[in-house]
Amino acid sequence: MEITMRPIAYMRSDFPTKFGIPRQSGLVQELRSTIVFDEAFRNPDALRGIEGFDRLWLLWLFSEALGRPLTPTVRPPRLGGNARMGVFATRSPFRPNHIALSCVTLLGMEKTDSCGTVLHVGGADLMDGTPILDIKPYIPYADAFPDARGGFTDTAGEFLLSVDFPKPLLGALPADKRAAAVELLRHDPRPSYQRSPERIYGLRFAGFDLRFRVEGMHLTVVDVEAYSDSEESENRCKST
Repeated sequence: MEITMRPIAYMRSDFPTKFGIPRQSGLVQELRSTIVFDEAFRNPDALRGIEGFDRLWLLWLFSEALGRPLTPTVRPPRLGGNARMGVFATRSPFRPNHIALSCVTLLGMEKTDSCGTVLHVGGADLMDGTPILDIKPYIPYADAFPDARGGFTDTAGEFLLSVDFPKPLLGALPADKRAAAVELLRHDPRPSYQRSPERIYGLRFAGFDLRFRVEGMHLTVVDVEAYSDSEESENRCKST
C-alpha cells in the first residue's frame, strides 16, 4: 500500500542548519518560530478554535534525513553516542518514514497580507523551512502522563553546561535573541562524538555565527559574527 502525504505548512525559525537545534521540543522555551501555511491550506476556517489551546502537536518531516541508509539501531546522543538502542525506542531522525513529533507553545495568531494567517510558537526544535505534515491540539487530560517511565532517558545523566558569554559578545545579538542563545548553548549542541576542549565550534542562529569551545562542563563563547545567507527559503514569506 502506498501512502501519499503533502506538507500543510513550513516552519520559519532561526536555524538555517540542523547543528545546534535542541534535541527535543520544549527544552528552550525562549525560542520563537512561525508556522506559515501552504497556499492550499490558508483557509482561516481550518484554524477556528485553535486559539483556545496553549500547546500544539506538530507532525513534521525530517527532510534533512531523507535518503540516508536505515539501520534497526541508532546511537542516542544522550547516551554519549556509545550505546545502541532500537530505532523505535528513540526519536532519531533516521527512521523508515522520517516522521517527527514536537510539542510547542502557541503564542498567538497573526493575519498577514503575504502569508495569510500564521501561528507564532515557542519552544520548537525545527530547522528553517521544515515541512509540517499536520497540527493537532495538545489535550492535557489525555496527553499528559508525568509519572510515566522514560526508558533509557531516565538514566542519561545531567548534561547542562555552564555558559560564559562575555557581555560585549552577547550584546552583538538582538535583545530578543539573547536568552534563547544562552539556553541553546547550555544544552550542549556538540555531537556526542566530539569532545575536544581545543576545538572551536560554530552555531548559526538568528543571523549570527556563535563560536565557542567547551572544556569539561563549561562552555565559553569566543566570537560572534553576523553572516549573510543569500539563499532565502522558498517557503519563507514576511509578515506585515
